[in-house]
Amino acid sequence: MAEHSFHDQLSLEEQTEKLGKQALNLGLISSFVVHYFRDSWIFYIPNESQSEPLTPEEAYFRLKQLVKE
Repeated sequence: MAEHSFHDQLSLEEQTEKLGKQALNLGLISSFVVHYFRDSWIFYIPNESQSEPLTPEEAYFRLKQLVKE
């Protein structure tokens, strides 16, 4: 089973933010935006033409896939 470094919603959001910064530093994505709300964070990973809001889970797995490659 895969080992993840989060155990609740906040740690998932924090790990997703770290992965986003890592992907930016590696040049895998051109930008990364996080909207912080009281009860959740919304992530945006824009491409050339659009950006859709992603849940922490969606953003985590998308970024994990990019960084892993």
